[in-house]
Amino acid sequence: MFDITFMLLIPVFVFALWAQNRVQSTYAKYSRVPAARGLTGQEAARRLLDAGGLSAVGIERIAGNLTDHYDPRKRVLRLSEANFDGRSVAALGVACHEAGHALQHARGYAPLQARQAIWPVARFGSTLAMPLFFIGFLFHYPMFMDVGILVYAVAAVFTVVTLPVEFDASHRAVQLLTTHGIVSTQERGQVQAVLNAAALTYVASALMAVTQLLRLLLLRGRR
Repeated sequence: MFDITFMLLIPVFVFALWAQNRVQSTYAKYSRVPAARGLTGQEAARRLLDAGGLSAVGIERIAGNLTDHYDPRKRVLRLSEANFDGRSVAALGVACHEAGHALQHARGYAPLQARQAIWPVARFGSTLAMPLFFIGFLFHYPMFMDVGILVYAVAAVFTVVTLPVEFDASHRAVQLLTTHGIVSTQERGQVQAVLNAAALTYVASALMAVTQLLRLLLLRGRR
């Protein structure tokens, strides 16, 4: 029988595809725009970290496309090769966004701490919640369904808490790049465009998670 609740996911899925395409196209566009100061992403991030008293935070080069992230456990920024060595506006924006996460960590930014606290359960929820729920749904085990919903709810909360973390890191990056004279007024707008496009993917993830949670609750109501 056709599951009408699946229809809830279609517009969110379309938005997620659009957001992914937007970030890729925007990043590609500004990867071709050289930064006026000629700094690499690594050099710009290093300046912001040092200015923030985080000289102990390392910066490493990693493989992949847009695989950039900050590891709070090891206190290290990992930048994809294009952003580590790149001298484009896009490279500066992405690299310094990750530096923004390191600054959040050092300053005890509450949403980041909350996200770290729920990460273990969220990781469990993102992998096992759906199997648990649908085993319960198919074989009429209400407890399995309830546990699946509960752990998936934590995963959904994780995606929502991620939003202020990412928005704040981008805000810090743009402000610090401007304050330290690393980008011009024109480049500030270009960096903002890159980071705004990237933020759409996090919005899409949160919408998908919340919509999926609503779908599970509707299905649970049938049992």
